[in-house]
Amino acid sequence: MKVKVISRSTEEFTKERSQDLQRVFHNFDPSIRSQEKAVEYVRALNAAKLEKIFARPFVGAMDGHIDAVSCMAKNPNHLKGMFSGSMDGDIRLWDIAARRTVCKFSGHQGAVKGLAVSTDGRILVSCGTDCIVRLWDVPSSSVMESEDSSEKSAKPLEEYASTNAFWAVDHQWEGDRFATAGAGVHIWNHNRSAPEKTFEWGTDTVVSVRFNPGQPNVLATTATDRSIVLYDLRMSSEVTKIIMRTRNNSIAWNPMEPINFTAANEDTNCYSYDARKMDEAKCVHKDHVSAVMDIDYSPTGKEFVTGSYDRTVRIFPYNGGHSREIYHTKRMQRVFCVKFSCDATYVISGSDDTNLRLWKAKASEQLGVLLPREQKRHEYHEAVMRRYKHLPEVKRIVRHRHLPKPIYKAGNLRRTIIDAEKRKEERRKAHSAPGSVTTQPMRKRRIIKQEE
Repeated sequence: MKVKVISRSTEEFTKERSQDLQRVFHNFDPSIRSQEKAVEYVRALNAAKLEKIFARPFVGAMDGHIDAVSCMAKNPNHLKGMFSGSMDGDIRLWDIAARRTVCKFSGHQGAVKGLAVSTDGRILVSCGTDCIVRLWDVPSSSVMESEDSSEKSAKPLEEYASTNAFWAVDHQWEGDRFATAGAGVHIWNHNRSAPEKTFEWGTDTVVSVRFNPGQPNVLATTATDRSIVLYDLRMSSEVTKIIMRTRNNSIAWNPMEPINFTAANEDTNCYSYDARKMDEAKCVHKDHVSAVMDIDYSPTGKEFVTGSYDRTVRIFPYNGGHSREIYHTKRMQRVFCVKFSCDATYVISGSDDTNLRLWKAKASEQLGVLLPREQKRHEYHEAVMRRYKHLPEVKRIVRHRHLPKPIYKAGNLRRTIIDAEKRKEERRKAHSAPGSVTTQPMRKRRIIKQEE
């Protein structure tokens, strides 16, 4: 005869220590839990509200410059290291964790327009409007870790002079080469005082340059003639060029998908392109109300940060048309440079008011060491919000952001203008012969022509 009994070991539900939580057993059979979806929906709603309550993105400001911050560079060898250059020729190395200046690099007589660090983190390359490229020795980690409050000064290792002002610099991901942008694109070596190669496609000034993270010999540039140009150092020639309707101020490659890059444009939008097919943009990222000045990808490749002339910093998903986050303060002026930290946890912005500001990449993230139970709770809240994000109430709470009045009004005005243009185009199409008026998608409309 078989007898069914409930058998439980006392070890499974007995507390090991008096401080332990009492274990509770759940039966997850859906037939028993008829209200599961309703309960989860309420939890998603509460999680969205809690995220808003705990959203405190601003961590702190770092002051020390006496003029506008014009450029920044990350130290790939040290997580806390961040370099910044200002319009008065001052370059500083910051300890982000302590929010203090570790070292000053003095030497430039004009505005510093470009900073780049070698992949091994030992050499800093700087350039500016004084027509000189300088190479600096980066202080060791021991200097960063020391508690000495006095600011150290560094002397340049090398100085390379040119006849024209420089606007940007970037270092190769592998090797000793770096590229400068100005009257043309110049390829330099650490050990040579003259450029190895010079590229000139057109006569206008090149304003930004970026090496590809996957192909060390490929680089992209933007210029004042509204062009985006790809170069290949192995071919010693230009690969392709597109001309847009407005100028691109900066460019950034996706580190996880090195065939894709995003350009920050003067027309308030950012455009993502596939380097293999540049006759149309992959995605148009809208939300800013003034020119986008700088752009930088997260190390994860899932999102990027932009700084704009409208005094805001926005974070976009790499494949999304609208920003997921907007950061602003009353004192922050026009943002000229932005960077993601090397661990994708923080965003650093440099603006016209001489300050660097440190922001959390995720506004409601809890700083410090989390207990395993806290980590699981955060993960569960994110999971239920993702599951119910399409429902109106959750969507409204998650999307809502308070904006400064000038930006809110400018956004409304911009939407009104765009809607009026759409209506005008639709009416022109409706009152014309069939097929005589064609509508181009936004992804193609901003491109004038492509040259190979």
